[in-house]
Amino acid sequence: MQKFPRPFSHSRASLPMLTTLSATLISCASPVMAHAEDSVLQASGSQDGAPLEREIVSPLTSTKFLSAASPHETASVVTAVSVGANAAPTPSDDDDAEGDHDTPATDTAPLMPDTAEGLRRNIGGSSLRPLTDSEAISWLLPSELDSLRRTDIPDAYYVPTTVGGHLITPLDRFRASLKQKGLTFSLSYKAEAMDNLDGGVERGADYVHELTLQMHFDLDKLVGLRGWTLHALVMNRVGHQVSTDRLGERYINLMEVYGLTGGVAAHLVDFYLQKTMLDGRLDVAVGRMSLTHVFATSPLLCSFMVTCSAPVILKRAPGFAVYPKATMGGRVRLRPTRDTSVQLGVYQVTPLASNPSGWAWGSERTTGVMLPIEFTWQPFLTDKKLPGHYVFGYARDTSRYADLMTTGAANAIKRDSTPPSAPMNMYWFEGDQMIYRKGGSDQMSGGYLMFGYVHNTPRVAALSDQYYAGFSFNGVVPHRDTDRFGVLWSWYHVSDRLRLNQMYLIDSGQSLGASVLAPQTSSHVIEAYYSIDVMPGLQLQPEFDYMIRPGETTKTPDATLLGMKIIANF
Repeated sequence: MQKFPRPFSHSRASLPMLTTLSATLISCASPVMAHAEDSVLQASGSQDGAPLEREIVSPLTSTKFLSAASPHETASVVTAVSVGANAAPTPSDDDDAEGDHDTPATDTAPLMPDTAEGLRRNIGGSSLRPLTDSEAISWLLPSELDSLRRTDIPDAYYVPTTVGGHLITPLDRFRASLKQKGLTFSLSYKAEAMDNLDGGVERGADYVHELTLQMHFDLDKLVGLRGWTLHALVMNRVGHQVSTDRLGERYINLMEVYGLTGGVAAHLVDFYLQKTMLDGRLDVAVGRMSLTHVFATSPLLCSFMVTCSAPVILKRAPGFAVYPKATMGGRVRLRPTRDTSVQLGVYQVTPLASNPSGWAWGSERTTGVMLPIEFTWQPFLTDKKLPGHYVFGYARDTSRYADLMTTGAANAIKRDSTPPSAPMNMYWFEGDQMIYRKGGSDQMSGGYLMFGYVHNTPRVAALSDQYYAGFSFNGVVPHRDTDRFGVLWSWYHVSDRLRLNQMYLIDSGQSLGASVLAPQTSSHVIEAYYSIDVMPGLQLQPEFDYMIRPGETTKTPDATLLGMKIIANF
């Protein structure tokens, strides 16, 4: 077993607090999932020193992978999707020891099959080697709690709701042939139907769907540009949003797939270049892309319809390019230590209405620059190797937005001397911690607790605060280890400044508009799902939503909704 060096001397003053926090999270596994079996697969060699082969079942399908201690034996394993701080690279058949390709430093583990959603996540953050073999925050943990001192995190942290495999299997040989030549593509279909059974403004159901074509081109194989990859994504969305139609809710979309079609059959989302440098230690992307490919996103959050692909109040921020909106920009990502990662970016900010189709780049009007930065701590805990992801982010949008107190009668009544506009600052913390392991050794073979907080500038953002907490468990039903059951509670707070503005309007005898029934305060959403891997290429996900205070007032009854999500990969 590889031993990693002690990086530097730390003060252990904060050790009791960290130990207590970690132990509390892990101890939750016993009462919650007492029947969970310990299925950890060890990646160490056999007693005679030969590589220990193991057969591993993909957490997304029944596809089996043969893994060995030598990482180069898994050259045929398909694309990994990396969002967290650590991920094992996947070498291609023609990788060698030199150049800009990633070089695996540890054992391999099962990686996710290619899908449109999976490829979309992967292009945001490629597998990276750490700058040093040391640890940072994890070194404060007791040695028996910190698995990183004995082994590295062996695989990528990918989107659990992405279906693996393909429905049209006769195309597999054609796909493999194109991949050898440098082109990978995937066509997927995602449909969501939601029925408002009770509450809201009216009963009834709505349906939306999304067709996505994802392509990425290995420019090394195609034109000899070593280490460069070109990514492109086009999509089509059709349908109606149940939140607006049935609940009278204007801020929170209860269905993930909605809007931004631009009235065209093929909306352009991504078109950008990516390169891994410094022997796999630095990842750079530049071009037209969505900010939430890598910032403020989480695979676990994206298993829920309401919070995919980012917390709601960030999706409401006009300067935050949330998928499928994309702008020109670039970002850099690196891993300073084996348990941390840092990424920062610079993105153009444009009004959505200036280019709703994604193709008319010349018509876009730049209003400012978005400057995000994000730090992730990813521990690897106990002998069960339980991963966690603790993300701290900040972004500043330099665009000037109107003060929420400068409309109608409130503008005349306002007595402070604040300027009529201001930039927007966003802060977020997103955390998850695996508390038990079942069904494999990868990062999604187990149950997670989730929690987070997001804040927007209340002077210019209608929703200023969001808290969320929940869990995502696998193996709840016996013999269904690849299925997942999740519950997430979210609380949304309307800016106090907006509410005060609405009160001034009412006091002056003015209307708040047809969609606002009273001064707005807050709302809650509880979402539950159970995702079922039906067959390779097909996943079903029944949904339950309960919204408290639709429209952020008490005027509209609480709503109960049932729905279904379908993901098919062709």
